[in-house]
Amino acid sequence: SYEQNHTEWFGGWTILYWAWWCSWAPFVGLFIARISRGRTIREFIFGVLAVPSLFCVIWFTIFGDTAIWINDHVAGGALGALTGTPEKLLFRFLEYLPLPTITGFISLTVIALFFITSADSGIYVLNNIASRDKSLTAPRWQAVMWGLLMSAAAIVLLRFGGLPTLQT
Repeated sequence: SYEQNHTEWFGGWTILYWAWWCSWAPFVGLFIARISRGRTIREFIFGVLAVPSLFCVIWFTIFGDTAIWINDHVAGGALGALTGTPEKLLFRFLEYLPLPTITGFISLTVIALFFITSADSGIYVLNNIASRDKSLTAPRWQAVMWGLLMSAAAIVLLRFGGLPTLQT
């Protein structure tokens, strides 16, 4: 981090994460507040902070260290060469582990669930913000409308600018 040729990368990622959290904080906060209704503070802290943090520590420790070890000792740097294409890197990494077909299918399922639950929570929050009476459930057509608008925006951005435009 102290080398001159890496400072641009560190600065760029810092700003990206600030922007990411500033843009997602209202959605995530409102979503967690709505689904946590009726829970105790202990249940909230355990379910929102402790369990996800523990999962991330375990996940990154096991898979991160395994990927580094495989890259350095088995793959001869082949995994490191794919860091610019993470969609290929995951499945290439899984090829070095037992049962790559099954773990690849599980990975695709987990990725799909991540995108589906993220979109669902976004639709839920947009519905809540757009509803006149927050105590009533929003109409089904309104959820479908938000889902279609989000999908259309993503498709247009992908079509005309590719994945980097969509990520930006």
